[in-house]
Amino acid sequence: MIQQTLILIKPDGVKRGLIGEILKRFEQRGLKIIALKMVQPTKSLAGQHYSESIAEKHGPAVRNYLLDYVTSGPIIAIAVQGADAITIVRKIVGSTYPGESAIGTIRGDYAHASKEYAKKNNQGQNLVHASENEEDAKKELALWFSIDEIHDYKRSDEEYIL
Repeated sequence: MIQQTLILIKPDGVKRGLIGEILKRFEQRGLKIIALKMVQPTKSLAGQHYSESIAEKHGPAVRNYLLDYVTSGPIIAIAVQGADAITIVRKIVGSTYPGESAIGTIRGDYAHASKEYAKKNNQGQNLVHASENEEDAKKELALWFSIDEIHDYKRSDEEYIL
């Protein structure tokens, strides 16, 4: 099934100069970038992305950390499209906690903090965000991109990768 999903390269990924490397991983897997922009998120935008349900699930301290983290610098918002895009993107990204991510994933290759370290030090920098499911992807894409910012085109290798 052809899907669209959202990826955010968070401030730590931008500041470490990993934008090109991260984008390359998605394109090499045959995903089509259909929207891309650099944004300095406001607290309001970050609050819509990391809704109150985060606080209910993980506690208000986690949500507050995420809001501060994602607004600490510019992010790269990316919309990608492809067959089973949500699952593929999440495999490329790796586990939420970098210490649990396999080598070969973005988080496994470029981050290393364990869940225990992140919780103890109130640090959860993990380079990227990827939509969890179709419902989240639709909501998040609409939050970060207008319809006019999303473009469709045919990749020259599309007949071989879909």
